[in-house]
Amino acid sequence: MIRLAIISEGVNTWPLYVAQSKRLFEAAGVEVAVTLTGSSVQQLEKLRQGGPDGYDIGFQQSDHVVRAVEEGSDLCILMAQAHAPELTLVAAADIHTVADLKGKTIAVDGLNTGYSLLLRKLFKDRGFSEAETRLVEFGGSQERFDAMKRGEGAACFINPPFDLNLLALGFRSLGTSGEFFPTYPGPIAAAKRSWISTHEAELLAYIRGFNHAYDWLHDPANTEEAVDLLPKHLQINRDYARRAVRKIYSAPRPQISADGVRQVIDVVWEAEGYQSPKGAPEKYMDLSYLQKAAA
Repeated sequence: MIRLAIISEGVNTWPLYVAQSKRLFEAAGVEVAVTLTGSSVQQLEKLRQGGPDGYDIGFQQSDHVVRAVEEGSDLCILMAQAHAPELTLVAAADIHTVADLKGKTIAVDGLNTGYSLLLRKLFKDRGFSEAETRLVEFGGSQERFDAMKRGEGAACFINPPFDLNLLALGFRSLGTSGEFFPTYPGPIAAAKRSWISTHEAELLAYIRGFNHAYDWLHDPANTEEAVDLLPKHLQINRDYARRAVRKIYSAPRPQISADGVRQVIDVVWEAEGYQSPKGAPEKYMDLSYLQKAAA
């Protein structure tokens, strides 16, 4: 059995819903137990921990892996889990620009992870620093959504459909992650090299099941079933699901590249103030199992 951890749910977990509903992991030869953690910090801790009380594979942002490796972990990026999501920088109705966030509380997943790093870069690009705002950890998408509704955050980066639901409540969009950072990589799947060394057969079966889920989603013959599937997991209507599946059909499979990881390395080094030489992308990734699974 593989213990898979995800931080939050959204359109980018659609292939996972497919693999579960169509039993594609089992067909490939492995059972997958999924845990929704609601926190990237808690998830990373238990992914690094491994063992019977930890996780085997985690859907993370690449910066988690880069930082963990620099701190001594043997985590590595295995594959792209999804395209970089179009997270919306949602703000209270009285905030009109990114510059208006100076002095405000920003709801984030973790203080030093994922899109918090990109928020810091965005603030710097707009001429002010993180110290002129207040980043507060709330957790995954649902937790940030709830914090915004309670008025505990002036803004947050948040993924569909939570962004649309906030906008419907009168919040304002300041732009999207794709507009601010058009070439930054999306979520990835990561695991410990030590775990992989003793569970390669299970890992290859997992990758094959996930690949079959993407193949199923890319087949127009499955449109109606795919559209039915998404609202069962997310609070969205069929019209939104239909638009989302059209984007799936028009986009190639997500990939993680050395160039993408270099961007992440640059962001982490700047955020953490590391003085050591930057590692090569291969220090943080191993895509050989993708090739083995396809053979």
